[in-house]
Formats: sequence, structure tokens, C-alpha cells
Amino acid sequence: MAITCDVAILGGGTGGYVAAIRAAQLGKDVVIIEQDKLGGTCLHRGCIPSKSLLRSAEVYADMKESENYGIEVDGVRLSFAKVQKRKENIVEKLHQGVQFLMRKNKIRVVHGFGRVIGPSIFSPRSGAVAVELADGEMETIVPTHLIIATGSRPRHLPGIEPDGKYVMTSDHALLMEELPTSMIIVGGGVIGVEWASMLNDFGVDVTIVEASPQLLPAEDEEIGNEMNKLLSARGIKILTGAELLTESYEVKNEQVMLRVKHGGEEQLLTSDKLLVSVGRVGNIENIGLENTDVRIDRGVIVVNEFMQTTEPHIYAIGDVIGGLQLAHAASHEGLTAVHHINGEQKMSYRKEWIPRCVYTRPESASVGLTEKQALERGYEIKTGKFPFSANGKALVYGVSEGFVKVIADKVTNDILGVHMIGPHVTELIAEAALAQVLDATPWELGATIHAHPTLSEILGEASLAIDGKSTSI
Repeated sequence: MAITCDVAILGGGTGGYVAAIRAAQLGKDVVIIEQDKLGGTCLHRGCIPSKSLLRSAEVYADMKESENYGIEVDGVRLSFAKVQKRKENIVEKLHQGVQFLMRKNKIRVVHGFGRVIGPSIFSPRSGAVAVELADGEMETIVPTHLIIATGSRPRHLPGIEPDGKYVMTSDHALLMEELPTSMIIVGGGVIGVEWASMLNDFGVDVTIVEASPQLLPAEDEEIGNEMNKLLSARGIKILTGAELLTESYEVKNEQVMLRVKHGGEEQLLTSDKLLVSVGRVGNIENIGLENTDVRIDRGVIVVNEFMQTTEPHIYAIGDVIGGLQLAHAASHEGLTAVHHINGEQKMSYRKEWIPRCVYTRPESASVGLTEKQALERGYEIKTGKFPFSANGKALVYGVSEGFVKVIADKVTNDILGVHMIGPHVTELIAEAALAQVLDATPWELGATIHAHPTLSEILGEASLAIDGKSTSI
């Protein structure tokens, strides 16, 4: 017998299980189909494990610099096995939490590989899901509405095939039992610079190779340049505007050798390991989309503002629809889809409202348009900047590099974008994100009373600086 339900979700990652919980809260009968563990990439191979490693690296770096705070410590040692064990414990605790939420909300979880099927004896329209269970048996799920949330995987480079030993993706790197002496990272986007920062703090010799003219190509140019400066000051070698040469890669004498062209000259880079970090690809293959009228364009599923595909009863969320491939974006997309299924029209959102965070040391965070994007869209802009070096709490923390930059429309005074690089900015960005949703002006952010001394003061000061009214610089 087939299992019928109101909503089936193909994929139990962050977007999928959040959508499932909200649908259940709205009284829907919900089934999640997941071939692996609930939590998906973010919980098991992305956000959580990588941030656990980054936190350990940050603590290790702080301890080595403790004399700067008047604390003398001898014999600080790194146990990478314990670092990995801590990471695994955090992941498992959160995994158990997700499982509890499924039970609490009476959501049925079917473990197996699901493929969407076309019209059949089970349903007169496409959207049912045939699931191959672990024991080889088949189960069919027949929903009124289907949400596709199958996530993504690391993108590969032609001619450089990851083997998990010498050439790694972030999936492989998270499982390392020992740290290498040196690592080349191809890709200077979010994942690449996070791994560079982490490995450098752990004592690994790191080189970043990035094709674009700046690190963090999707971010404001000033943020990318500042990140380059700060990571370079820590000893990380950075080659921006670099080109991988044809047949550039080989392993010789247990060393990775990579030929690149940088600054008009060819260079031969060598290291123990090579990390390929050039983005992610949506998992849309072999899930049965050919059995539907769902439209695919340039490797992603096409959806409208409510996450509907070209088959109105089939929705898609998360990495498979492209855009910002972020866990919190997928979650919000899941909520948007579920509320639309429930007959509500109000849950659409603007992508400019989604914060983007980089968990390096120091961190970077942004929301809204970069300066270049704002100018390309025809805005007449004004900007304000404020450095962390003028913030009392940053000096107390001992981390005073970086700045906050606010971009506003000179005509309407609306905030167009906020860009931060400095201590704990992944927490500070929430206020800027709220300002975007509320259509706030720099004056309103500047008029907001921020406690002193706090890092949060810097956003108010940067907003006041737009009109030359900052009192601290």
C-alpha cells in the first residue's frame, strides 16, 4: 500500500526538516524522505562541523597569544583527535535534537533513496515518490504537495578528481585524522577562506589560489581586500587573479604539485594536500525530475517567489534552486513554501534580506547590495565607514582590525547594504538584517541607543558617519 500524506519532503536537511515542522504545526500530515541522516549537509558536512573546528582553531590561536592579555602559559599543545571528537559530539547532539523534533511533531521519516515518479496507478499526476529502502524493498509516498529539498555537493574541477587522500573536498577535509604540514586551497570564496583561516590557526602552511581579482568575490570589494590583507598578515599566501594551467595537477613523491599562472608568470606550487573549494552543485540528477514538467535552467530548479516549480503542486527549496546556498536561506524558503501550500500569500521574501556570514578570524558578514551592485542598479549612493580600532570593546577584546560599511540611497536615504569585517560580526549582522526588513534609514540606526561599551556601537557609528555625524571619529 502507498503512503498518502498532505506534504512530502524529499530531503531532510535544514530546509527540509524546518519545512516539515512548520507544515506539521499547521495541521498537515507530513512525510520526510531522507537517504542519509536528518540534518543534511549543514549539520553533518558543513555549517556545524566546520564551525566547531573553527572555534577550536580560534581558541588555540588565542592561547598562543595569551601574553598579550597578561597571561603567561607554557606548553600549549594541540590534540587534533580531541578537536575532532568535540566536533562529532556537537553534531551528534544536534542530530538527536532533530530526531526529537520529528517525534514531537509526529512527522513520519522514511529512510531511503527517493525518486519522483510520473502519473501512475498511485496518482494521476506526477509528484509521487518511489523510495528504495535500505533492505531493498520499495515504498511509494503519494502527497498532495511535494517539496524537493535534496541539497548540494561540492563542485569538482576538470582534471582534478578528489581522491580523499591528496585531493580533497570540504567533505573529505572534515574527516581528516591528522593535520597536513601544508595545504593548497583552490577557491577563495566563503568555504575556501574559512578553511584557510582554520588551518593557519592550527599551524598549517596555507596557500589560496583564486581566479577572481579578490577574495570573497560575491562580497563588497573593500571586504575582499581587507580579508586579503588580514589573512596575508597571518602568513597565508594568497594568489588572486590566478589561472590553473592545463594539466596543472599531479602527485609526485607524496606531494601535490599544481601549476598556476599568476601576475603573468607561471608558478609551481607544492603541498601535502590540495583542497578544492569552488562552490557547490545542486543534487537534481537521478531524482526523477525527467518524469515531471519541472523546469531546470543552468543546473538549478526554476521556482517563483513562493518556491513553486512549473508544476504548481511541486515546490523546491534550498541549494537545488541556486541563489544563496545557505542553511538559513533554505529554512526560510521552506517556510515560504509551506505557508503558500497552506493558502497564505504573505511569506515571500527578498534575497537582499538574507545575511551572508564568513566565520574566519576575524569574521565577515553582510546583508543587501554591495557598492558595485548598487551602482550597477542605478542608485546614487552614499557610504559611511567606522573602524573597529575606534571601538572600545574591540580594543578590550584585543581584536581591532576591520570595519563596518553602510551603503544608502542618497535620494531616499534607504539602507541598501551593510558590510562588516571584524570581531563577532556574524552576530552583529542581525541588527542590519532587521533594518533591511523594516526599510530603515541610517538615521534610525544611528538614533538607536547602543549600550557602551559594546561592539554593536560600531553599526550606529557607521550609520551616522554617512552624513558626517559620527561622534567617535
